[in-house]
Amino acid sequence: MTALLDQLRTAPRAVLGKIPGVTGDDDESRRPLPVSGMLAAACTLGVGLAVLTTLTLIGWMAAPRGALGQGLPGVFRTAAQLWLAAHHAGFAIPGGRVGLLPLGLLVLPAFLLYKAGRWMARDADLRLRLPARLPKNSPKEKANARRRAQLILVAQAGVSLAAPYALLAGLIALVARNDITQPYIGEALLSHFLLAFVVGALATARTIGPWRSMLRLLPERVRAVTVGTAVATAIMLAGGLVLVVVAVALNFGDVRALSGQLSTGFVGGALLLLVQGLYLPNAVVWAMSYIAGPGFAFGTGTLVAPTGVQLGMVPSLPLLGALPDSGPVPAPMMAVIALPFAAGAVAGVMVARIAPSPSYEVAPLWGFFSGVSTGLVAGLLAALSGGPLRGGRLAAVGPSPWEVALSVCLEVGVAAGISAGVANWLLLNRKARKPLDRAATPVRKAGAVLAKAASKVGLAEADARPLPGHWMDATEADTQAIPVIRDDWQDEHASAAGADTAPHTRREPDRPPRRDIIDESDDRGGHVIYIDPYAWDRD
Repeated sequence: MTALLDQLRTAPRAVLGKIPGVTGDDDESRRPLPVSGMLAAACTLGVGLAVLTTLTLIGWMAAPRGALGQGLPGVFRTAAQLWLAAHHAGFAIPGGRVGLLPLGLLVLPAFLLYKAGRWMARDADLRLRLPARLPKNSPKEKANARRRAQLILVAQAGVSLAAPYALLAGLIALVARNDITQPYIGEALLSHFLLAFVVGALATARTIGPWRSMLRLLPERVRAVTVGTAVATAIMLAGGLVLVVVAVALNFGDVRALSGQLSTGFVGGALLLLVQGLYLPNAVVWAMSYIAGPGFAFGTGTLVAPTGVQLGMVPSLPLLGALPDSGPVPAPMMAVIALPFAAGAVAGVMVARIAPSPSYEVAPLWGFFSGVSTGLVAGLLAALSGGPLRGGRLAAVGPSPWEVALSVCLEVGVAAGISAGVANWLLLNRKARKPLDRAATPVRKAGAVLAKAASKVGLAEADARPLPGHWMDATEADTQAIPVIRDDWQDEHASAAGADTAPHTRREPDRPPRRDIIDESDDRGGHVIYIDPYAWDRD
């Protein structure tokens, strides 16, 4: 897809390059940001629909006649419905609605949007607009001003990709309607806009440099809470994945029996395996809800939780054969509820290490805030992983979002607050930290060895420096007033001003450094007097 987009970018400039006196790679020939975003959105939708149409066509040839509609129009309409389902847009059907959609299908549009966002950042005119009056005599305030300008530009890039993407999705929702399935246009517009905005903003910010350089755009406290939230969420999701693998291994006989009852052919079996792989992220989130305590339901009046299991009839999907039998839960399985507290402890340490607080009372509060944000993320994942399957008994499938959010918030938040307070005290108290530093020395050495090995095989970035010549520089102290898009780009205003003043100026001879001034903090050969040019405009 990026090759197709690069052709769209280079074709007009190749034509301009043939005109005498016109350079085809001038900065003025770069497209405005909204135009690049519209092209990227259109190519993303086209490639995504082509992929899903191919898979749907294979299923149409293997399925019984009429299962996917009449002829090729029915195939395309089904592919359009799958594209809407990939963005988690629900459907209305006779007797209820379908909201239990696979989270794994979200990978396809997210990957295409990321590639399109990277192309948009290279193609569009993304010069950083700094305020007309930068703060004087304060490097920290200048860095904050540059950070705000960078965030504004990243948000503008996200909107430029998300707005046309959502409008085109509304047209797809209208085309995909039929007598049986009717997509919700409001959900389609909202889901497409949010996904394109988040992925497009991340892809644009990725042009700054390595991934960890993107976090420098955030203030220190916000960065600490973000990292703590990501660490706690990743630990809980990893625990959910392990729990799913263990459940499938323990109930592999039931899973095999359900697969044999379906009697699918080779193509049907491959498609069935693909569907189960797409629903695997949903199962991981359900397992995370089980670890958190509230559990999940598979129908009204059912519950799968550490406190007990109560199930009824479930669909004949082989992956559902891993569900436990109704009855009390074995005592060893109750140990999984300790994982949220462990995740909170690790998150609290990360928060304290990134942004230590000189006040002992403040650090636990920031640790608890990371637990609150983790609970909100867990509640969002719970809401996306579940949903109704028509009506009746299957109207409630999946975990309860508010129960999961509240449980994770309290469990992770309390543990993160305690660990953040203890870690902050150890960071401020050098005497209490010395034994821990000696004990952690082997761990640091092992981590350095692993990082070096990972950088050699390409699993980690060996060079943390920002990419040269980009429009946003990761090192804020070196960011130019108008960062460049290319290395050879020059500010026309600065060059014009230099040309006007060049004939009237003469270079003064170099003066020897003065020896009679002693100032350890002086690096300019004498005292520097700063003059505020806007002092007359202040009260």
